[in-house]
Amino acid sequence: MAERDIQAILDESIEAHGGEDFWRGLSGLDIQLSASGFLFAAKGRPVLRHARMWASATEPRFTFHDYPRPGWRGEWIGDAEVRIVDADGKIASRRARPRAAFRGLRRQFRWDELDFLYFGGYATWNYLVTPFIFLRPGFEFELLPQVDSPQGMVARLAVTFPFDIPTHSRRQVFYFDEEGLLMRLDYTAEVVGGWARAAHLCEGYREFGGPGGTLRAPTRRRVRPLFIGDKPMPFPNLVVLDIDDISPQRASA
Repeated sequence: MAERDIQAILDESIEAHGGEDFWRGLSGLDIQLSASGFLFAAKGRPVLRHARMWASATEPRFTFHDYPRPGWRGEWIGDAEVRIVDADGKIASRRARPRAAFRGLRRQFRWDELDFLYFGGYATWNYLVTPFIFLRPGFEFELLPQVDSPQGMVARLAVTFPFDIPTHSRRQVFYFDEEGLLMRLDYTAEVVGGWARAAHLCEGYREFGGPGGTLRAPTRRRVRPLFIGDKPMPFPNLVVLDIDDISPQRASA
């Protein structure tokens, strides 16, 4: 297969996942998923079973329903704030500039409810809005050599994120199959530690119908350590994400 250029890879990927017109007509995504893995145990956080969430399609914003208890919700609002709202709609706790709080020694060993809300919010939002996030301004792309895989030739893009997008690390590498579907992304989870290089594997693509189109998204995601080179370790699963359902929501006219 001839090597594609950067714009061709981006165009093919956005089309393969549902298309630009469809995405721009959405306000957000309602999601149900389960999440677990070594990181949860290491940070003293309970696993999530069929949890309901919402991701904005227009800005860095994410909500965990029934978090940290039934009837409550956790809100991630970019790098500005995280907050927990009780069943009466009152703010039970909040933290401004939550990313800066990860510099403390305690967070090397244990995360509280607001720590997890920040990490889980920005990480899951990033996963769910990719590759459409690349429609936003400010990204820089570098074409890396293709690699061979059992599924065929894989295109790779090194992506530098703009400063206004909270994410794992500013530089990440994205892998796309010949159809344009995202197969993998590599990053350093900086809030965990500068050593926390990981390969995030995407499988089990399904179609989720919505207003005016269909979203294609992976339903099985596994995050594995990357210690040396580009080959993921076979274990442990740092994070396991299994998506039950995604419901795209149309933007108001």
